[in-house]
Amino acid sequence: MSTRRTRPAPRPPEGTPPPAELARQARAVLADAVRIAHWAADGTSPGSAPLAAQALQRASAALELTPAQVLAGWDRARLAGLIELHGDTARPGWRLRAWDRDDSAVLRGWVALFDAWSLVHASPEGIEATAVAEAVEAVPQVLSLLQLSAGPVTVPALLDLLAQRVAELHEERCEVPYGPQEQPAPAGATGTSVDLNALLLDWALEGLASVGALTLGAGHATLTPLGNWAVWVKLEQICVAAQSPAGNIEQSAADMLLGCARLTPGPARAEYRAWLAARPVGSAVAELLAVARGEDALLRGLAFEALRVVGAPAEPVVRSVVSEAPLRPYALLWLAEYEGTDPDDAQDVLSREEATWLWVDTAAAVADHGETGLLVRHLDSAVQGTVPALLDEVRAVGHPRTVQVLVALAAAHPDPALAKAVRRAAFQVHTGGA
Repeated sequence: MSTRRTRPAPRPPEGTPPPAELARQARAVLADAVRIAHWAADGTSPGSAPLAAQALQRASAALELTPAQVLAGWDRARLAGLIELHGDTARPGWRLRAWDRDDSAVLRGWVALFDAWSLVHASPEGIEATAVAEAVEAVPQVLSLLQLSAGPVTVPALLDLLAQRVAELHEERCEVPYGPQEQPAPAGATGTSVDLNALLLDWALEGLASVGALTLGAGHATLTPLGNWAVWVKLEQICVAAQSPAGNIEQSAADMLLGCARLTPGPARAEYRAWLAARPVGSAVAELLAVARGEDALLRGLAFEALRVVGAPAEPVVRSVVSEAPLRPYALLWLAEYEGTDPDDAQDVLSREEATWLWVDTAAAVADHGETGLLVRHLDSAVQGTVPALLDEVRAVGHPRTVQVLVALAAAHPDPALAKAVRRAAFQVHTGGA
């Protein structure tokens, strides 16, 4: 019997709790969201956004939560991928189904919420959107200081760093005003810019505290174990090393596909052939399609790659799933290539809406399993040609992972102006705005 080999990942900082303990903490942060997701997913409530008034009252009574707690939990459930909206229906997301048994799914859900902290916590009224966006862009530096300090950091120190980073953003954009200017106010001094930065810092710290990333004390802030772990992951760009292909022939379709996820196309096809050769074709195809119908977009794409190796025996079954919306783009591309279309031209068989749906689905796979650079480069594959056109069509296509994809893209993109536009689109989809 063959054995598996794994490549060890870099070790987290000393004192980081084990994944099981981190997952326990994440479950505690999202406990109300999970309860609301189960309530919404059982068919008792339409999935409109924001939650309809009658549904809000029913949820409040059934779950013994205040309406404000229900609304907060509803937002968290959607942003963490616990529920997905399909038209007017709320359905359980794959993370909800895996919640009690899969610690990695729990941590991914919490990280999605962590990335969306600025959507969870409403920004202060009366402040220009540009200033809010600058504060959001500066928060990673604030988090880095908290992580490196390994303990409480005073609010004045955080305020100094926030102000410095905002000034750097202005300089990077050549927003240097002409004429004589007042000297920067020292820390602790009063003044319009200092007051604004202090207000925005308070908002950011409260937002991060609301998602369980840090705790606030009297004049200081401290990362929680969850927050410390998340910042470490972001800074180190840690990805779990994929298993070597050895032993994949013995695995289920899902485990085999995950084991091949980081292989180049040639070795991956060899693994698919070995796995298929050990099974009756009909049952192997059925198992791959069952995986494709799941919630993990990465596995969906890989399942159709494996079906390409099957060839003609898979053709009737692939043709039969063209009517299934989540599988339709993949099935149409598979059939086009099977019928002899050049892979580079196969995208032409997709409608604009189908191509956009596929773009979001692929972006979801990258956001869940890939590196941030891949997500940024994924923009180049969009058929729209411009980011504004892409955002307009992404908002309209109705993919259940749209908000999470846009939040992840905004967090990853190095262009502040583009990240701001993407973040605004995520907010509009999240709130149901135009």
